[in-house]
Amino acid sequence: MNAKDEGSISLWATRSGDDAALAPAPLERDLRVDVAVVGAGIAGLSTAYELARLGLKVAVLDRGTFGGGMTGRTTAHLASALDDLYSAYADLRGETAARMLYEGQAAAIERIDSIARTESVDCDFARVDGFLFGPDPEARGVLERERDMCRRIGFEGVEFVEAPPQGANGGGGCLRFPRQARFDPLAYCRGLVAALSRMGAALHSGTAVTDVKDGKGEVELATEAGSKITAEHVVLATNSPIVDRLVIHGEQAPYRTYAVAFDAPKGTVPDALIWDTLDPYHYVRIQPEADRDVVIVGGEDHRTGTADDMEDRFSRLESWSRERWPALGAVRTRWSGQVQEPFDGAPFIGRSPGRDRVFIATGDSGQGMTNGVMAALILTRLVTGRTSPFTQVSDPSRLPLRGATEFLRENLPTAANLMERLTGGERREPESLGRGEAAVLIVEGRNVAAYRDEEDRLHLRSAVCSHAGCVVHWNSYEKCWECPCHGSHFAPDGEVLNAPAMSPLEDAEAERNDAEGGTFGGMTVRRPSTMLTLLTLSAALTVAGIYWAMSGRLPMRRAVMPRARRAHRGGGPMRPAAMRRRNERR
Repeated sequence: MNAKDEGSISLWATRSGDDAALAPAPLERDLRVDVAVVGAGIAGLSTAYELARLGLKVAVLDRGTFGGGMTGRTTAHLASALDDLYSAYADLRGETAARMLYEGQAAAIERIDSIARTESVDCDFARVDGFLFGPDPEARGVLERERDMCRRIGFEGVEFVEAPPQGANGGGGCLRFPRQARFDPLAYCRGLVAALSRMGAALHSGTAVTDVKDGKGEVELATEAGSKITAEHVVLATNSPIVDRLVIHGEQAPYRTYAVAFDAPKGTVPDALIWDTLDPYHYVRIQPEADRDVVIVGGEDHRTGTADDMEDRFSRLESWSRERWPALGAVRTRWSGQVQEPFDGAPFIGRSPGRDRVFIATGDSGQGMTNGVMAALILTRLVTGRTSPFTQVSDPSRLPLRGATEFLRENLPTAANLMERLTGGERREPESLGRGEAAVLIVEGRNVAAYRDEEDRLHLRSAVCSHAGCVVHWNSYEKCWECPCHGSHFAPDGEVLNAPAMSPLEDAEAERNDAEGGTFGGMTVRRPSTMLTLLTLSAALTVAGIYWAMSGRLPMRRAVMPRARRAHRGGGPMRPAAMRRRNERR
């Protein structure tokens, strides 16, 4: 199982054709390879493809179907325009780093174009313009600054347009970014799978990795089914790393984002990428079909696990869209996805901190498609003993350039969630739940994730995430439990749907039997050791932020505020953001 098994269905899943191609047989034996890639989204499959082309023996493993994670839930914008603006990124890390990040994004689009042609992948790849518009006059300065920075870092052709496309007009003007692109991500993944099969790669869906162990000159992977994979190197392309508890997870945060696909007459919306400077912002593209276009509009993002008003969010997206394009037809499908937002705007691609032979790709922000392919370009070189110029912006061990205040603000939700183990949950009996209803309950002193399905079966699991001990929350739209701390998702029966968790939510009965104090009926309070552990974890987050700020890891100058808050420092109405929380538009 993976995110494909959540409640909504993306446009790409409705068009995915031969699902068997994305569901190779599970691994049922031990395996020895040069490189094992865990995660079969665009990052994992692209990396495997590049390594297999060099003659390496490669295996690709995924707990669910290939492309069934967040790759299948993107809106698949391919943009070298930066989600968080190059002008703001240059303020944080300098123009040289901004130039390198741009070149990495542009190289990723070129590589997708090249592979699609070389492998004859029918994925509707097309070059289009991108348009960033400001709905109000205050955005003009932000756009002018971005245009100027693009010119300085070598992004040619970025310019204001006097006649923006319909729906992309506003008082702040409109920037055009040439040579952007769009495609069907699952069709592209299917093409990569076909190419990997021809090159002899070992491909296994339905294969959940449960342990990653460093050995002498090799890495051992264990699977839920009991198989063992031995590899010289391992690439973890699992959306969020499965080998880390705090290091990388303290530098990024999970965000849900939403998309609506409308049927529309040809030409209703131009074939382009369109997005605005609002916060949350909106992002638009089309998917052409024979007799119509499908218009995809996204936005309304929020931190994972902190909202359960999805119908309202979809309603706002639909209203915003119909106001700009009245000819839009019926809604074909609606879905949500999740992105990992790195606090400095750049992905984490490279060696996993503290490990020589394990590599990661995460922190995709709103640019998962281009960052995934950029990851393949970087990791292929690192695995084969070469260097990559892009690592200066993507190194997972890079210093966090922000102050203690920013670190604490972004990690306080994690500390607050841990305290829910002491204070959270409803005090009522599981039997009181109606069909289709779920809640975190306090049952005999313990946090229980309770759900009664439509067949009247009651599912009782521990509400404590198996990754780092946070309390999961229910997503009523996707019908899953999700962790607000680091973004793990679980099915109603506790099975893992999305990393970083590797193991299911414990059965409530089994968890109770493991507790000190004996039987479930006699368990009325938590063990003191649990309380002490929670308080220690919360204190550790605070101490870590102060330590990082004072130990010399951070520069002495004041760091740039992340995302929209940089433009909202003084209070009052939210101004057009130079860097902001973006959505899964790419």
